[in-house]
Amino acid sequence: MKDKVTEDRLARYFRLTEQAFEKAKTSKEDVKLENTRDKILDMAKRYIDDAKHFKEKGDFVTAFSALSYAHGLLDAGALIGAFDVHDSDLFIVD
Repeated sequence: MKDKVTEDRLARYFRLTEQAFEKAKTSKEDVKLENTRDKILDMAKRYIDDAKHFKEKGDFVTAFSALSYAHGLLDAGALIGAFDVHDSDLFIVD
């Protein structure tokens, strides 16, 4: 059901967001954007951690929202060039 946040759907979004986070974290750094990159990664990690917390409490909707925010931060970082990522399955670039 598309209007429900099921455990399977949430697991898929955890997988995608955590893959995007790892790819962004290990991308080549642009010295001009290094501080921006670090800030975005820190915020995205915090939202991923929040999502895990809410999932453990059974609050799938809030967990899903936190993952969406984390992934949006990672996408924005990729768009401004803070991450050297080339993966159209995980990011809106390319």
